[in-house]
Amino acid sequence: MIFAPRLPRLGTYEAWRDAARALASNDVAADDVEWTMEGDAESLFGGGSPLPASRDMTVPAGFVPMAKLICAHRTEGSHDLLYRVLLRCRGNTRLLGNRADAEVQQLEAWAKNIRRDMHKMKAFVRFREITKQGANRRQFISWFEPDHRIEELIAPFFTRRFGDMDWVIVTPEVTTRFAAGDLDHKAVTSARLDLSDETEELWKTYYANIFNPARLKIKAMQSEMPKKYWKNLPEADLIPGLIAGAEARMRKMQEDAPTLPPMRAERILERLPQREVADDLHACTRCPIGAQATQAVPGTGPTDATLMIVGEQPGDQEDLAGLPFVGPAGQLFDAIATEAGLDRSAAYVTNAVKHFKFTPRGKRRIHQSPHRKEVDACRVWLEREIAQIQPALIIALGATAAQTLTGDGAALMTRRGRVERGREGIPVLITLHPSALLRSGESESMRALLLADLQLAAAMTARLAAL
Repeated sequence: MIFAPRLPRLGTYEAWRDAARALASNDVAADDVEWTMEGDAESLFGGGSPLPASRDMTVPAGFVPMAKLICAHRTEGSHDLLYRVLLRCRGNTRLLGNRADAEVQQLEAWAKNIRRDMHKMKAFVRFREITKQGANRRQFISWFEPDHRIEELIAPFFTRRFGDMDWVIVTPEVTTRFAAGDLDHKAVTSARLDLSDETEELWKTYYANIFNPARLKIKAMQSEMPKKYWKNLPEADLIPGLIAGAEARMRKMQEDAPTLPPMRAERILERLPQREVADDLHACTRCPIGAQATQAVPGTGPTDATLMIVGEQPGDQEDLAGLPFVGPAGQLFDAIATEAGLDRSAAYVTNAVKHFKFTPRGKRRIHQSPHRKEVDACRVWLEREIAQIQPALIIALGATAAQTLTGDGAALMTRRGRVERGREGIPVLITLHPSALLRSGESESMRALLLADLQLAAAMTARLAAL
């Protein structure tokens, strides 16, 4: 007998899960199941008789998060392959960890597509205000065309970020409404909305004035902001002209640049010659920390990075390797950054303090937080890195980084998730240091806070990289 479960447009994962549990518990083979979606042509084999779930099932920890992503994918056969892998997991709990397995590789590729689609929706949804007179909450509406069925997956992000307002996100197949704290999805077909308003001309004027032709990278811009999204962005009308005139504007900027630096800048240049930061950093004696550390640990990453990530100081493993964020805290950060859609390899990663401060305990070296004077003494190296990289956004991980970048390291939990103006005039996103999560036993609530902040950073970086 062929079974043909029919999955709804909303609640797809839950419907697939219930059907898959019943089929698997009755040992129905993958070849005897034909999954279909509502709106697709009816299966030639009919639905088959409903089956009860006769016994509980145990799956690997990573299967459920992957299944939620795969159920949002539009590719034909995605539900079939997911069920096939579910059956294989029953006798092999380590299957999902085998990246050489062809079926697992395919699921991972589809999951990556979904995460990328969600990342793009975070970056390119544009809300228009439609607040009615007398309303006690501001009201907004937006239109977006996702590649996959991600509306239910992405909704929690928007409820967290915009929980203080009412909003509607309309896609061609689903309307998501958030009003007075209640979230609702409806599977309705919609045509593209015309959401132009009077503020667009002001935004286009601002966008044209902040466009920097010297930072233009067309391939990188189109990678982060594919042309398919341009029709929903008011500034998209300006992009072809800005690109065409970039070379001429850059020549004009070079011609208009002063031939001699101001006297104050000249004195600074005399004290700090234009060399790589690492050239002088290894000989630094500005504070006592360097005398006990193995070596100074300068930052690493592209010298034209849009994003800079600043932590507190190197740890034991960083001190030995001479590289930042390679120890347990760095590995945890990488995992959460990947989940948030933040590409660490495209960022410049460094620390507020460049040497490892520790207390010996037997054969171990126990981390010690640097004192205020030590942090202030080391600030010159971070300032030189910022001047060299010229990032558009900086993430401050923890109180020491916040102190160095903004002059205030207090009330971190109150300030986290906010973007503040740094000492150098660059926006600074305040968040937790991943070592705080390790000390708390990887608290789920703290992990969720760091994940939300890195998701915000990923969305901001995508927009800034496109300017």
